[in-house]
Amino acid sequence: MKSFHELDSFKYWTSEEKVHFSISVSKGLILDMVKKANSGHSGGPLSSCDFAQILFTEYLKFNPKDPEWFPRDRFILSAGHESALLYSMLLQIGWLNMDDVKNFRQLHSRTPGHPEVEIPGVEATTGPLGQGLAMAVGMATAESMLRARFKKYCDDVNKLLGHYTYVLAGDGDFQEPVALGAGSMAGHWQLSKLIVYYDSNNAQISGKVGRSDSTNYLQVFEGFGWHVQEIDGHDHDKIREAIENAQTANKPSLIIGNTVMAKGSANMEHDHETHGAPLPQDEIDQTKRVLGLPQDSFYLPNEVTDFFQKQFANLDEMVNSNSSLLSRALKDDNFKKIWNSTFNADLESLVLPNFESGEILATRKAFGATLDKFAEQTPLLVGGSADLEPSNYTTNFANNYGDFAKDRREGRNLAYGVREFPMAAAMNGMSLHGGVIPFGGTFLVFADYERPALRLGSIQQCGVIHEFTHDSFWVGEDGPTHQPVEHAMALRSIPNFNVFRPADAKETAASFKIALQQANTPCALLLTRQGIPILSLKDNTVYDGVSKGAYTIKDDDSPELIFLATGSEVSLALEVSKLMNDKRVRVVSMPCWELFDAQPKEYRDSIIPIRGAMKISFEAGITLGWERYIGSNGLSIGLDRFGASAPGKDLAEEFGFTPQKVSEKIISHLKKLL
Repeated sequence: MKSFHELDSFKYWTSEEKVHFSISVSKGLILDMVKKANSGHSGGPLSSCDFAQILFTEYLKFNPKDPEWFPRDRFILSAGHESALLYSMLLQIGWLNMDDVKNFRQLHSRTPGHPEVEIPGVEATTGPLGQGLAMAVGMATAESMLRARFKKYCDDVNKLLGHYTYVLAGDGDFQEPVALGAGSMAGHWQLSKLIVYYDSNNAQISGKVGRSDSTNYLQVFEGFGWHVQEIDGHDHDKIREAIENAQTANKPSLIIGNTVMAKGSANMEHDHETHGAPLPQDEIDQTKRVLGLPQDSFYLPNEVTDFFQKQFANLDEMVNSNSSLLSRALKDDNFKKIWNSTFNADLESLVLPNFESGEILATRKAFGATLDKFAEQTPLLVGGSADLEPSNYTTNFANNYGDFAKDRREGRNLAYGVREFPMAAAMNGMSLHGGVIPFGGTFLVFADYERPALRLGSIQQCGVIHEFTHDSFWVGEDGPTHQPVEHAMALRSIPNFNVFRPADAKETAASFKIALQQANTPCALLLTRQGIPILSLKDNTVYDGVSKGAYTIKDDDSPELIFLATGSEVSLALEVSKLMNDKRVRVVSMPCWELFDAQPKEYRDSIIPIRGAMKISFEAGITLGWERYIGSNGLSIGLDRFGASAPGKDLAEEFGFTPQKVSEKIISHLKKLL
């Protein structure tokens, strides 16, 4: 094995000798990063290093001068704790510098403990295991959709837009059920450009994998419809052969690499305790001697960097060829039109559907009608429902645009099946990929199943739309298991996440359009099962009001009472105001707290003045949180208990959500204050 002592003759080494030494240098960087931070993971990056180095230097397609170049291959480190491995690759590309890796896991560094999407070369923020693989399924889905979209306009669409999505995953990824759900979807859709490498090193934080898992993943993924190979993950020829086989397979591919935890360490190979800790300094020193490295910290000779970048000239030529291909394609008017509608879309010009004031319409139905209207105007909208198409009112969309399938890549509807968490995670991946705006529908009560992906979408600033129908006890006979009570507030607690609870069909359409324009913020639309009256307000008034998060729909010059309501309770608040005609009442619709809180103080105070009127909130859910708007003397009309099984109208009577009972409660509260 060659060592640094012979570096002067590097140009005469065989190619494989250069590869082995380069991997040793990467391992040295990993050990030094984790040791200097006194925090991080050593064992996994060492076991995965052979695959990663070969992938990055021999197969990965990217633009060395532009990490955001659109047709690039995507590499997702689903085993996000192996971040030091990825940073060692990005350093050698030139997208990170030595100061970056020396500040591993430090405040404001570009090398945080788990990869974050803001860093050049990082495609997704991974960390919670399993979600990286699920997001990769979304990326591969978006890639396949875009190729199909442009196929009839470009003879060489695969060269123009086609790319592979590579994933490096570990044991923990496969033990998280979201990965299996996403894997099942990928197999069903035959996403042939998805290639997953499973670093099977038989070690976890608590010990050997066999303590908790005996699953035969080869059989499982073959059952999902994947192309599966099992190799020695340290045999370079086998790694190359497996990647090339995967690239030509007509199915998604899983490469199971049987590896050694902490491979290359002097005395700690196979030791599960290397998983989440730096190696002792003595062990690092001995390991560097074994690997043929000097004792210097952060050793990276120019010869190794040049060898890592040996394909850059070819990559530059590929980028230039792609640019020329695009220039030629854009000369065709049909291609240019679809290209601009995909990558330069004007979403502000979307025309809203017409809804008649006074009609009774469930907001879930209004969502379906708006989806149909918007889908005609932009090809960006893709998505589907978690097996609730009739309930989520996405059936027309599915019928009009067809299911995305192995033999119908141009389909825009995604039949997710009962897989809420994989659906939401895949949507994040689609958004990160670009070229589509994904939506996904289910019942609001099942937002709990999606929550880890909702949170990760917010962290990554993904432009996704979550349709949550059946938003309150008005679900009725299905009972408390299906009646969301705490969910609206739970969603509002997520930073950088817009929660819309529209009052009627017009607000639903406005909320949907505004959500489409939120490129950096996930949005949820909470929609009714039951019909509610459409407000007698002009569309532009509603749109302007929704865009500000809250607006007055019934006013008084000097109100004594201010009703603050969302969703179906807006019409309830209006009815209560009629009963209390001896009081001066202002009714405010608050479809989106987050947008309202972002308005200037002057506007917020004009809608909800700090003093001079008592505030009463109306929402069919828990009251926790409303105190920020109603103050210490205010009153919340809500539901701080679980629901019950009965027709919705009976529950409204039982829980006090009728005009008469609400007005009585308000009068009683006023008397107590006096």
